[in-house]
Amino acid sequence: MPTPYMVRDSEVVVIGSGMAGLTAALHLAPRAVTLLTKTPDLPGGSSNHAQGGIAAAIGPGDGAEAHAADTVAAGAGFVDPGRALLLTSEGAERVRALLLAGLPFDRSADGAPLLGREAAHGAARIVHAGGDATGATLVAALAERVRATPSIRVESDAFAVDLAVRHGRVCGVLACHPEGWVFHRAPRVVLATGGVGGAYARTTNPPEATGDGLALAARAGALLADVEFVQFHPTALAVDADPAPLLTEALRGAGAVLLDRRGVRFMAAEHPLAELAPRDVVARAIGARVAAGEPVRLDMRPALAAKPDGFPTVLALCAAHGLDPWREPVPVAPAAHYHMGGVVTDPAGRTSLDGLWACGEVACTGVHGANRLASNSLLEALVFGARVARDVAGRDLPPLPPFALPEAPAVAGEVGAGLLDAITDESRRTLYQGAGLVRDGVGLLAARRKLDRLAVALDALCGVGPAELAAVRCWGEARNRLLAGRLIVHAALARSESRGAHFRTDFPQEDPAAQRHRFTLTDLTGAAGPLTGDAACSIL
Repeated sequence: MPTPYMVRDSEVVVIGSGMAGLTAALHLAPRAVTLLTKTPDLPGGSSNHAQGGIAAAIGPGDGAEAHAADTVAAGAGFVDPGRALLLTSEGAERVRALLLAGLPFDRSADGAPLLGREAAHGAARIVHAGGDATGATLVAALAERVRATPSIRVESDAFAVDLAVRHGRVCGVLACHPEGWVFHRAPRVVLATGGVGGAYARTTNPPEATGDGLALAARAGALLADVEFVQFHPTALAVDADPAPLLTEALRGAGAVLLDRRGVRFMAAEHPLAELAPRDVVARAIGARVAAGEPVRLDMRPALAAKPDGFPTVLALCAAHGLDPWREPVPVAPAAHYHMGGVVTDPAGRTSLDGLWACGEVACTGVHGANRLASNSLLEALVFGARVARDVAGRDLPPLPPFALPEAPAVAGEVGAGLLDAITDESRRTLYQGAGLVRDGVGLLAARRKLDRLAVALDALCGVGPAELAAVRCWGEARNRLLAGRLIVHAALARSESRGAHFRTDFPQEDPAAQRHRFTLTDLTGAAGPLTGDAACSIL
């Protein structure tokens, strides 16, 4: 017998409460918006934990063209130059508007924004708020505006389980709330759910970053792209903590240096930009030493001396783990940080499915390529969150025709909680080992087989009937992590070269003829035997 649930009609549903989701919801006003977040309150997502700032070409002598050129260079050949210029030109306008609106950016005595420099940027163009608490400071301000906007209905503790698709058109979202199952019937749905870091055993992302939007879109049949490109942040604090505490790139921009086991600085021999080399270069240089059993430490004292009040978040994180960076360097190691791939969108944020838009980290807009430029993530959320809102508000869609409501899925309830945790832990370790910072065909194939078996085991736990929110979320996040991991491995096997954040020891060179890949869930579930070359993917 079908599980009963409530139906709520909405004009627009936005899923996610980070920078992209909050921006989209605010720009949609005064349209009626339902904002779903699985966190207990606003804000949520990785934006709230972002220590780095927002890159914007607003300083003297800087310009959108120079910022775009740096973005293209960092992306290892896969950045769309037109989209990059769109990002940097509109991004500068968005940041100027936020400055004029009085958002709490760090400023000099004359009121001008303080600008920092980060890796692979040719100029000082990073604006911060609250020192290294940029994300938390800005999204808190945006969240307050969302709460004060009458046209936005925020529904917290709401876990989106599946999109409903009829005749190629998205027509709503099935979610579990504290009061039970709810189907949000809506002609327009915006995904702003963030990234996939929680699918990895070691990540800087918060616990809620479990690949939900990527999995929702994949199950609905949307086109995906660049899924193999997962950026590892070079300098996560090497302590036993989940998530791994992030030490912002701004430290190296302010003078912090990396030291090997002998206390010798090594990055100058790895790349002409030394500690300010692209993230993939720095991460692999550190990762190689850590894998060989050699500790790497970050000496923050030059940066702390240059900006004594500039890194309160970092100092608090170090203190929480009994470390004093004023006295001695601290241990670091790479951790999964940002997903360059995601749901394919056009410049307006439209996906391949009518009625579905995506913005922020869940989207693949073409601006990051194979390796995101530092501090372009919050910028992308601002730019494309606003672009999505403009397109959603301006696009006429015919009314939804009558359609059969979806059934609530069979889930693994409380009885399977212990097994769910075991499956989740094993899937995260498998992905980290097989499709982490350094990959090869043997490890990827082993990871694919293991993740496929874990997916079968998860399905075997599912039963039918009502379930509590906590149990549904636990099952749903395990399901989404597994699917995100399988998609990453699928794409990594298909790319037989090394490029940007995707490095394969069995194909260590970049292939000049290689192109970006896009695919759907059908390519994954229909794959038989090892995937090679571009056989399983079409070309963007």
